[in-house]
Amino acid sequence: MSLNPKRAADELDARLRALGTAERAEHERRYLKSDLQHLGVTVWQIDREVKAFAAQWPELSHDELVALVEALWAKPVHERRMAAVMLLEAYPELVAPSELPLLERLIRESRTWAYVDGLAANVLGELLVRSPRTAPKLDRWAKDSDFWVRRSALLAQIKPLKQGRSFTRFGRYADAMLDEKEFFIRKAIGWVLRETGKIRADEVYEWLEPRSVRASGVTMREAVKYLKPEQREALLANRG
Repeated sequence: MSLNPKRAADELDARLRALGTAERAEHERRYLKSDLQHLGVTVWQIDREVKAFAAQWPELSHDELVALVEALWAKPVHERRMAAVMLLEAYPELVAPSELPLLERLIRESRTWAYVDGLAANVLGELLVRSPRTAPKLDRWAKDSDFWVRRSALLAQIKPLKQGRSFTRFGRYADAMLDEKEFFIRKAIGWVLRETGKIRADEVYEWLEPRSVRASGVTMREAVKYLKPEQREALLANRG
């Protein structure tokens, strides 16, 4: 049985609408400073509905997934767009290097961490793990004028770094962005260093030590969380 993407998107939309509350919708719209429609559904509830869909359609094809994601994303409804991101996460084997233009477009249209972080850290990060030769294509992203695209180039490195991939590419990206004033870039650099520091503390320390004065407070607070106590103290002492 083949999937009708538009019908499936509308059915998922209907299930989400049944779960939402007006109070939560208004709260989330204000929290995210969003101009989209909000249904007032929790992230957990969206995740549950997406997982139920994936269980019902374990053999979804590549074209069906892309069409469903496009159908959900096309309407300016927060929960539909969150579901689109989660669907890409749910079918990692169907996200190929050929989807880079799609992912880049969704990231550019997101204009919020609420979608960008899942697309970058989870969807794109998993793609880099599965297809390492895709990694150089993000060199352009790391120099893009859109800070959400630059943030994505950084966050996409978390999963590869946790898999033991070279620190060089992330280090190059982060070094070029280290002096930026944009909060979401500063936070992203710190986030990647924090997550990598959980298992590769020495590499994080060696990279950060000569840059600890340049790095922002936001970056440093995140970066040092999982370093060894003596490393953390040395880095913070550098800052005076």
